[in-house]
Amino acid sequence: MTALSGLADLWFGWRNQLLSNHGFRKLAGGFAPTRWIVRRRAGALFDLVAGFVYSQVLLACVRLKLFEILAEGPQTLEALAHRLALAPTAAERLLAAAVALDLVQRRSGQRYGLGTLGATMVGNHAVAAMVEHHSALYADLADPVALLRGEGASTRLAAYWPYATPGGNSSAERVGPYTTLMGASQPLVADELLDAYPLHQHRCLLDVGGGDGTFLLRVAERAPHLQLRLFDLPAVAARAQENFVGKGLALRARAVGGSFFSDALPAGADIATLVRIVHDHNDDAALHILTAVRKALVPGGSLLLAEPMARTPGAQAMGDAYFGFYLLAMGSGRPRSHEELRILLLAAGFASVRELSTRLPLQTSLLLARTPHA
Repeated sequence: MTALSGLADLWFGWRNQLLSNHGFRKLAGGFAPTRWIVRRRAGALFDLVAGFVYSQVLLACVRLKLFEILAEGPQTLEALAHRLALAPTAAERLLAAAVALDLVQRRSGQRYGLGTLGATMVGNHAVAAMVEHHSALYADLADPVALLRGEGASTRLAAYWPYATPGGNSSAERVGPYTTLMGASQPLVADELLDAYPLHQHRCLLDVGGGDGTFLLRVAERAPHLQLRLFDLPAVAARAQENFVGKGLALRARAVGGSFFSDALPAGADIATLVRIVHDHNDDAALHILTAVRKALVPGGSLLLAEPMARTPGAQAMGDAYFGFYLLAMGSGRPRSHEELRILLLAAGFASVRELSTRLPLQTSLLLARTPHA
């Protein structure tokens, strides 16, 4: 331990002792220059306590299609209670909660309209699908200590994501729900990635773990010159190929079924994408996937690795807290920092790795890796 770190420990120890002192908190709360700090921190702590309730208010709004109803225009409590099939007292309780969370606003004439956050939910099928999906996560987190200790039966998320369990059922019936969810949420990251790294300099893109092809369909619009390849489990790839044919892309896009743990990836692409794939896997499996991608690329080829990452400035809560516990409940993988992923990529044989900026690191961060030239 350095002298500097020792001084830091002394400072934080003094600070923590002060903040835990009831008399100091009372004094600071009544002192005008510090009152706002006390109130802000008290509010932040209470938000942690009440966060589950807030999420359930949002879930109720989504399930009752409240945002779509209010998108038609402001409405009275009586009208909303009728359309939501709720008693007026229950509708008023929901609306009061939604107003407090900026999902709904009170308007003149005792009416309700969309709030700032509620307006962003209108037509946002990706977020709505994730809100619905979280009922499984919340069930798995009912006893977080038991989850951390590995006690109890298999989790609901492990069953939902069959590839999280070795030898998991990958039939068309089992992969359908999660493939649909991933397809719905792809728009959240597709434009982020494509805006951060234009694809005009490439000729063939391989999307590894590409699901039902939703991401590649967006790529096809943005880069009409590209040949497109997708690799995923056979039942998932079959759905992607149907989507390619349905969109008239049969001559440009081809989906290949297999497992990146036992089958070679389609070779010859000069760029590959891994969109929210690596963090689903433990280190050995992640290294295997990255090595397989590197082998499939041409010399001097590129890999775009996109996912929320740990210790991302301004998005630590998403990367470390949310995904840390989501992947724990899933039973596979962990969020990694840019540096941890860089180490894995270099170990997999990539020659260089650099970070690319995205507009919303909360949704996804992006690394560009290149294979060695021949």
